[in-house]
Amino acid sequence: MTDNATAVRTDRVTAVRDAAYRIRHHVLDMGEVQGQGYVGQALGVADLLAVTYRDQLRYRADDPHWGERDRFLLSTGHYAIGLYAALAEAGVIPVEELETYGSDDSRLPMSGMASYTPGMEISGGSLGHGLAVAVGVALGLRLQANPARVFTFVSDGELDEGSTWEAAMGAHHHRLGNLIVMVDMNALQADGKTETVLGIEPAHDKWASFGWFTQRVDGNDVEALLDAFDRAAAHAAPEGTPSVILCDTRIGRGVPLLEQREKAHFMRIDEHEWQACRDQLTAGYAGSVNA
Repeated sequence: MTDNATAVRTDRVTAVRDAAYRIRHHVLDMGEVQGQGYVGQALGVADLLAVTYRDQLRYRADDPHWGERDRFLLSTGHYAIGLYAALAEAGVIPVEELETYGSDDSRLPMSGMASYTPGMEISGGSLGHGLAVAVGVALGLRLQANPARVFTFVSDGELDEGSTWEAAMGAHHHRLGNLIVMVDMNALQADGKTETVLGIEPAHDKWASFGWFTQRVDGNDVEALLDAFDRAAAHAAPEGTPSVILCDTRIGRGVPLLEQREKAHFMRIDEHEWQACRDQLTAGYAGSVNA
């Protein structure tokens, strides 16, 4: 790697890590508004969202409906708190608006609603539908000769849904090379550990057998994520093989107090703990910067 290439790489990694820190900070600020919520998942996927919005996605912050924008579809509507933080980091919504999270008349409801929030492409609700919608969007864009790509975020729990696998077959059948799926493999669902609710492993082999370009990486390793998305981008084409990136993440990442919390799917955090969470996040970030 040349000196210039090394410098570019370093700049990309630094920019994404800084963005992930701010996203996590926004998540904690929003969580404190309600005192509870899907904070752990949002912290766990902050690196993934930072790579997507800071490094990969084509969009215009001042024009969320720009026709050639890359689409980001959030299938897991309850992860909206994380997406709001990423949209604020991206400049699509004001950072100041985050304090209205989950409040009456807010544009930021606890579950994502496309009719309320700029940059929210689809509404959340029952899980397992997002990939099917993404297949339709990707196919429609190709028929319009639109160069936009479709990034779709799903959870490992959604791999329990038959509709997800029907959509996966459809994407391969229609050769949707403009479709990139990221799966949050945090190993936890509302009813317990994913492996005990309904085992999904070997997930990599299953996606590959459905004809997808499949990668599995540490979803909290920025450099690994950048490499995976670069490979997916190089593989992308209007007509070709769809891509999936399985991202192993840790719920509560960046805040040790929450990483070790037993009931982590929907967290209730005491009033006095919020500042401790911020302090741990900042200390960890400062330590990584100075390392």
